[in-house]
Amino acid sequence: MSKSAPKTTQMHSPEPDDTLARRGLMFIMSSPSGAGKTTISRMLLEHDPHICISVSCTTRPPRPGEVDGKDYHFVSRAEFDRMVENDEFLEWAQVFGHCYGTPKAQVKAGLKDGQDYLFDIDWQGTQQLYQKLERDVVRVFLLPPSIEELRRRLTGRGTDSTEVIAGRMARARSEISHWDGYDYVVVNDDIRTCFEKVTEILAAERMRRARQTGLIGFVRELMRPEEGDATEAP
Repeated sequence: MSKSAPKTTQMHSPEPDDTLARRGLMFIMSSPSGAGKTTISRMLLEHDPHICISVSCTTRPPRPGEVDGKDYHFVSRAEFDRMVENDEFLEWAQVFGHCYGTPKAQVKAGLKDGQDYLFDIDWQGTQQLYQKLERDVVRVFLLPPSIEELRRRLTGRGTDSTEVIAGRMARARSEISHWDGYDYVVVNDDIRTCFEKVTEILAAERMRRARQTGLIGFVRELMRPEEGDATEAP
């Protein structure tokens, strides 16, 4: 990223209205490598206590410091294949020889209880989630301000060779071509401004009438005549 993340005290994520019962949502952020989805995702998790990352299953071995059940559910390939066969994933993919999948049961239960989930996935995973739970999905795609800036960000990391960067740039163009499969598209020219736009999207989506499951009872109570109220003539 070309700009550092702001201090915690300077950023305030809008709080959802907790007065009424609400169905949770699946907030998806995608972007080509270097466009900022990982940074924005981290900021969102730090500033908003009402959203979390669902714990995925993976066949890769744990890395140092990773905890089973917290970072990932680490499973064997045989167990993963069994879960795929039993349709236990909302989405899954094989990446660099290892499989990753989002367990269906835990997410669906959380959504019912009003829990919001953040997904940092590519357009293929987004399509899978949208096909499974369309009404619960909010899709956001982050774009770099220019291809030149994207290349500068990737080069500035200082971790990849010229060949690797060329491959990432080619993949980025492919990923950008799927921008029109998203509900919202945000250009990440400035990390603070981008974060504010993303939190505005999240706040608005939380307030959609269809997600306010407590509205019907609340409105009926508002409309209930009080004792002694005059009644209208027939």
